[in-house]
Amino acid sequence: MKDLLKKVQEWKSINKSFAIATVTKTWGSSPRPIGSSMIISEDMEMAGSVSGGCVEGAVVKSALPLLKSGEGKQLAYGVTDDEAWEVGLSCGGKIDVYVEPFLGAEENEIVIWKKLEDCLENNLGCILMTRLENGKSQHILILSDGEIVGEDKNEAIQKEGLRAFQERKNQVLEIEGVQYFAQVFPRQSQMLIIGAAHITVDLVQLAKIYDFHTIVIDPRGIFTNKTQFTIQPDFIFEKYPSEILYNFKLDAYTYAIVLSHDPKIDDNALEILLRSEVGYIGALGSRKTHAKRVGRLLEKGFSEKEIEKIHSPIGVDIKAKSPKEIALSIMGEVIKVKNEFL
Repeated sequence: MKDLLKKVQEWKSINKSFAIATVTKTWGSSPRPIGSSMIISEDMEMAGSVSGGCVEGAVVKSALPLLKSGEGKQLAYGVTDDEAWEVGLSCGGKIDVYVEPFLGAEENEIVIWKKLEDCLENNLGCILMTRLENGKSQHILILSDGEIVGEDKNEAIQKEGLRAFQERKNQVLEIEGVQYFAQVFPRQSQMLIIGAAHITVDLVQLAKIYDFHTIVIDPRGIFTNKTQFTIQPDFIFEKYPSEILYNFKLDAYTYAIVLSHDPKIDDNALEILLRSEVGYIGALGSRKTHAKRVGRLLEKGFSEKEIEKIHSPIGVDIKAKSPKEIALSIMGEVIKVKNEFL
């Protein structure tokens, strides 16, 4: 949906009637991931994709009658091996697609669309809950802080939607005997980097390439003031982590990298991060260094289960030697963790 926002706004500005099709389930080697969307206008214009070309024609045929009836419909498609080969896949798969008139067309749901549009434009996380039943579509928008937008203020739906948001996973949920599709719209991922050094310079550059918001924290002025960044971090603070971390959301879309190599700074950050909901914690150091770190954290009352959240030695094992290579290995591990539920 996010990648279709400009086209949606364009069509709405000229009052063009259109439907939206969304992949809600996949099996096997499906061409497009869950949550992929396509919009179809009344004159058969298309934007986006649900299958890379395999079943788009069939989806369009199903969408046109729904624009007239105003109803939504759950569709199932099998992708044969031959069709899969044509779109670059090695084997076939199956997908479920929910097709419905665009939610902003219904008077009672315009407020939901307006809020969703605001979230997409302003980097605010939210979850769109769609009731998967043939007939009139129903939606609920849940903001990342738990606020519900829509007529149904069901707390069970709110709880399950927030769980999906924390899991970073689009998914079908059964709530009180009814199936809903939870479509997660995450805010921009943020990378917290504790310690400004050579690796930090390269890591910030890579993080920017992959659309991370970057925050560097280091109380040592000689590092924060003298480090020459190729690309400047979004924020850099000459403070201890405990003085600044609480100013940022420590949630599933936050990835923390501990690089200072100074226990006074590293531990100061870890004591906060380990009891937060951040999606990733990685700490630089050898196995021997990490063993000492574990001992210090155990003495401070942290459990072994909590300490196991730390990825150390940090990064994907690519036998990295230089700061650039270490930064690449760290970025690879962060992306792996970020994408593991998608």
